[in-house]
Amino acid sequence: MTSVATGEERALTSVAAGDRYEAEDPRELPRLWHVTLSVSGDEAPLKEVRRALEQLAHDHPFLLTSRYANDHAEIRYWEEARDLHDAAAVALRLWGEHRQTAGLPPWEIVGLEVIDRQTYHQRIAEGYGPPPATPVGAHPF
Repeated sequence: MTSVATGEERALTSVAAGDRYEAEDPRELPRLWHVTLSVSGDEAPLKEVRRALEQLAHDHPFLLTSRYANDHAEIRYWEEARDLHDAAAVALRLWGEHRQTAGLPPWEIVGLEVIDRQTYHQRIAEGYGPPPATPVGAHPF
C-alpha cells in the first residue's frame, strides 16, 4: 500500500507490457516516468559489473542505458506507472530484487531521480538535462 496526498491508502498497480490500466479517473491512467537509479559500494571487477548490468538489461529490456565503474553505477530507463510514488517504489526494489538473478554487486542505492516525461523533455530542450540515452546498453563512465 502507498499513501497519497489526501491520506487515503491504495494498492500499487502493475501494468504488463501491452496491457492498459482501466481507470475511470484520467489521473489514474499510467504515465511514463524517466528513472535514474544510482548505486555504489565496494569495488568489483569491471568485467563482472558489465556482465551483470547486461544480464539485467537482457532480463528487463526496459533498461535504456547504464554507466558503470568498479565501485558505482547509474541505470536510466522509462517506467510506466500511475504516479511518481509507484514509479519510485518499483525503482527502489529493482537492484535488490535482481541482485541474485543478474549477479549484481552487493551495492546500495545512493540516489534516485524520477521525473515525468514532460520535465525530462523540457530539461533536454533547455540544455541542462542528461543527454538522451544513446547508445543503449552498458557503458563505462
